[in-house]
Amino acid sequence: MLPVAPHIPAHDPALVEDARKLSAALGELIRVVQFRDRDRACCYDVSASQCYALKSVVETGPLTVNELAAHLYCDKSTASRLAHTLVEKGYVARERDGEDGRVVRLVATSEGAALCGVIETGEAREYADLLADFDPAVRSEINRLVGRLGSCFASSVETSGGSCCVMK
Repeated sequence: MLPVAPHIPAHDPALVEDARKLSAALGELIRVVQFRDRDRACCYDVSASQCYALKSVVETGPLTVNELAAHLYCDKSTASRLAHTLVEKGYVARERDGEDGRVVRLVATSEGAALCGVIETGEAREYADLLADFDPAVRSEINRLVGRLGSCFASSVETSGGSCCVMK
């Protein structure tokens, strides 16, 4: 039996229509960005998923595999495989925690940090090209709204390894 969808306020048809339009627009945007990331990844010796994992370790600092899984919204086994590959490539190292030697943390190597910087510089150039035709006030509003949407989506994602069918 399929789960029942969360309550949609049917009393506001304009809201429902706006939600459908947002879903379609975001779906298209996500598909395009995923394909772009996949196609670009071969230029940097990492997959798109490995790139996200590396970026999490570089930006956040030392992470356990469980913490990495939470950052990436994936399960521990997937995060472990990503970490293993990044360690093999020399972009991440495993280090024992200074306070609890049983804990192993993932730490970016200088090569990993450098690669992350190269990737981020390339992304910034691409996004600058995309935003160049927008007025500065519009660019600011795009960043604000996309950031707010990201925060809203992140707050509804299960990060503890629980059910894939969590609904509010």
